[in-house]
Amino acid sequence: MKKIERPAVTPSNAAEWGSDVAAQMLRVLDIPYIALNPGASYRGFHDSLVNNLGNEAPQMLLCLNEDHVVSIAHGYAKVTGKAMACVLHSNVGLLHGSMGIFNAWCDRVPMIIVGATGPVAPEKRRPWIDWIHTSKDQGALIRDFTKWDDEPRSPHGIVEAFLRGSQLTNSQPTAPVYICLDAGLQEQKLDAPMNVPSPARYQPAAAPRASQHDIEAVAELLATARNPLILFGRGGRSQEAWDARVRLAELTGASVMTSIRERSVFPTEHKLHVIPPFYWLSPKAKDIVRQADVIVSFDWVDLNGFLLQLTRDTDSYPAKIAHVTLDAGLHRGWSMDYFSLPPLDVPVVAGADGFVEDVLAALEKKLGGKRLWKGDDRNSAPEPAYTQDAQTELGPRDIEVALARVRGSQTFTLAHVTIGWAGDVYSFRDPLDFMGHDGGAGLAAGPGLTIGVALALKDQGRPVVAVLGDGDFMQGVSALWTAAHYGIPALFIVSNNRSNFNDELHQEAVAKMRGRPPENRWIGQRISEPVIDLAAMAKAQGVESEGPVKTAAELEAAIERGLAAVRAGRPYFIDAYVTPGYSNPPLSRGE
Repeated sequence: MKKIERPAVTPSNAAEWGSDVAAQMLRVLDIPYIALNPGASYRGFHDSLVNNLGNEAPQMLLCLNEDHVVSIAHGYAKVTGKAMACVLHSNVGLLHGSMGIFNAWCDRVPMIIVGATGPVAPEKRRPWIDWIHTSKDQGALIRDFTKWDDEPRSPHGIVEAFLRGSQLTNSQPTAPVYICLDAGLQEQKLDAPMNVPSPARYQPAAAPRASQHDIEAVAELLATARNPLILFGRGGRSQEAWDARVRLAELTGASVMTSIRERSVFPTEHKLHVIPPFYWLSPKAKDIVRQADVIVSFDWVDLNGFLLQLTRDTDSYPAKIAHVTLDAGLHRGWSMDYFSLPPLDVPVVAGADGFVEDVLAALEKKLGGKRLWKGDDRNSAPEPAYTQDAQTELGPRDIEVALARVRGSQTFTLAHVTIGWAGDVYSFRDPLDFMGHDGGAGLAAGPGLTIGVALALKDQGRPVVAVLGDGDFMQGVSALWTAAHYGIPALFIVSNNRSNFNDELHQEAVAKMRGRPPENRWIGQRISEPVIDLAAMAKAQGVESEGPVKTAAELEAAIERGLAAVRAGRPYFIDAYVTPGYSNPPLSRGE
């Protein structure tokens, strides 16, 4: 990454102004980067980042849109599990960035969002502009999808707000926090030197562990089950947590399922990983679930939605069900991201990774060195093969096949995929192989998420690749400027079907329900006449680009060129034309 935009002269690091305290708190909290789109409401804070800290630790990342400010911090947290900072200008920036905040909330990632308002004191406001950019209780705009917010009224309040915010956002279950800085307080000169304390005594607590009763209950279920099924949902990025999940599956002989919405948590080539990571249960997957007499969920998102795909009467589902999660600590009334209520025989309030360790230890003691898995192979993933016409016209799944073939035994990080990703030929081999979906299913996040992932992995020696939808890319394209400007390497591939295709399927579903012509589904959906030159859009942001690529051979060659650029430290873009369709069609209401 380029170390650019350093000031020629940086004065003493002593805090002299209210905003200096806020900036120094980020340094004390070991925040390496802060993404921003400039705004006058935090001009004092901006000055402190530059002229008090020298734009280093944290370094500013200039973005062209508030959406990217948040999504870059989101992507960074996906990899590291730690909060990055971002800044949103006044009420208008907060309103614009709120979609990204909702994504991060639904994805349960830590993040310190710094906002600004005011000046709160009316005599300090400029006519007109400072009045429309001043809000009472600005945090109320996003309070239903943040973990905590504050609007400190003194320099000492700023210190406490950042210490508390960092502690809360990094405590499980993690979620963003918001700290709003009064413009007047930012520009207030300190009356006396400020003591900025060490954060050592303000660290987040370890995730809660389960009671011994719950550990023994789940261990007994797994030890005595005939056909146990483990659902691995949310989980940490450490290799130790990954290895513990594998040991638990192999010890119990349980079949394993994972979600394509979540980050990689289990090797999808493993013999016990019975179906590819999925959005919706396939007929084969439903048969496997019906055969299970015990289901243990490790923070599986929407567990009852999983069961509803088999029966509307989930309360009478015959399998014994245990669910390990801390997520209820974030549930509230405004958003339905808590999903429908699952029937549980053993509810466990604990961190999923810690519970894997605890139940594994209990099972090893209970089984006395015996392993219940006999070594049978239940994995049915096919060999990577292109669709029949891929040498003349690409299908959506062919991008996955091309990436799998080019990757071979190399190590990549797949930062993002489209909603129609098949997931059956591109395997996940370690905790950093895949970074999941955007959380809230809103468009424009994919490019910024990819840049955040690449920022976190810039020194890891593993290329970062993203497969984006054309709609997602077009709404988020200006994020690529930030990647080009700071030299953040990532390969962006757009699966371009020239349509808002998810909504085509919804229009088809409605037409069929109403007995109307489904062939009209494309009207108001297709992105054509003129066809948009996506490669030119990327090139306009300073990113090397090519396309449209239309065949498998062209795509593999383009991916190789893109990877060479990424390994050389540059972002690269490929526009891949695919036929309209999905490898795994989403469910539509009424189906």
